[in-house]
Amino acid sequence: MRTFIDTNILLYAIDRADPVKQAIAIHLIETHAKNRTGIISTQVLQEFHSAATRKLGIDAKISRQHLRDFRVFDIVQITPELIENGIDTSLLHQTSFWDGLILAAAYAANANELLTEDLSHGQTIDGITVRNPF
Repeated sequence: MRTFIDTNILLYAIDRADPVKQAIAIHLIETHAKNRTGIISTQVLQEFHSAATRKLGIDAKISRQHLRDFRVFDIVQITPELIENGIDTSLLHQTSFWDGLILAAAYAANANELLTEDLSHGQTIDGITVRNPF
């Protein structure tokens, strides 16, 4: 099983505000890294850095090191074609553009599931099952 990991999962792994969510996120990241089943995108990397530094107050150098650590996952490059697919996905499934782009990247990487808080748990979109692990 190939699993696309949304930004919020990565952020919870470094956010000490909710220890339960942090423990779940760390376990998911470690499991998918070990099993080589995790997928992220360049969008996820950008969102992680922005939120980690602005919302969580993480030093940019520490955020940069986390980004290097996330290279253990397969990384989907966001291209103009993928952006167009994200727009189409968002219109077809009535999601935000950003969620549509996540779904388009997950689809392009042949993901079976998407770990996120941002969509409806159990929903299947384009063959990808959405799972909220929290």
